[in-house]
Amino acid sequence: MRVFVLGGTGSIGAPVVRALVARGHAVSALARSERSARRLAELGAAPIAGDIRAPETWIAAVAGIDAVVQAALDFASDMGPIEARLLDGLLPALAARPRKARFVYTGGCWLYGATGGSAATEDTPFDPLPAFAWMVPHLTRVLSSGEVAGMVIHPAMVYDGGDGVFARFAEDAAGRAAVRVVGGEGVRWPLVHREDLALLYALVVEDGTPGSSYNGVAVDGLAVGKIARSFAARYRTPRAVPEVMSVEDVVAERGEWARGYALDQSLSGGKARRELGWEPRHLDPEAEIRSLA
Repeated sequence: MRVFVLGGTGSIGAPVVRALVARGHAVSALARSERSARRLAELGAAPIAGDIRAPETWIAAVAGIDAVVQAALDFASDMGPIEARLLDGLLPALAARPRKARFVYTGGCWLYGATGGSAATEDTPFDPLPAFAWMVPHLTRVLSSGEVAGMVIHPAMVYDGGDGVFARFAEDAAGRAAVRVVGGEGVRWPLVHREDLALLYALVVEDGTPGSSYNGVAVDGLAVGKIARSFAARYRTPRAVPEVMSVEDVVAERGEWARGYALDQSLSGGKARRELGWEPRHLDPEAEIRSLA
């Protein structure tokens, strides 16, 4: 298939590009700088110059595309209007194709809100953080669109060794007296390794059911205290007991979106396993932390 990736050099997008290329797809991706273009070429994708803020400058490039993956996201306060404009241009352009293009949209685990003791499934009603509430009408638009064969992936908290959502733990473990957690040690995070998540994107591009959503979750919920203690042990941080940050402190440090760090969540990725044969390989994050170089 000819697949166009938005956000192809990002934490999620770059592994997705690699996975699609490895599975024999012809991948192109949006590049807003020469550096990004070089990175995409290294990954095996054809770079297309442009920025999601100005879709009219590159929209003609999707004319022959079979599928689009939208994995572009930053934490700017205007991301909602930016993406609305993107969809306004992209969906009609794809509708001009004689055969519906497949469109994979990226949601997120924080759209479910705090789940308590029950693992949220794709049928669980949303209770989004205000900072990301704009995603809900966008993903609803994609799923119900008659212009594309729309599907949604809700990634869990994405990690890769000491990178992704684990980067702050690693930095604290190496440079502070204790590793910080937000809200308390018992706060649970659903987790997925970025390589496992990339495989899920490829499977949804190839075989996902139009109109469907899939939770990209390998570990339903792991207490952040266990993550922090694993990093403290690996880096021999002076204090093994984590330092608890308040939600207000992390918001002051990073912005309103960071309230998500305090959400106590458990999510199920069973649907993707059953329907698509997705088999995540990274199922023991604590062991992976212990084995870090």
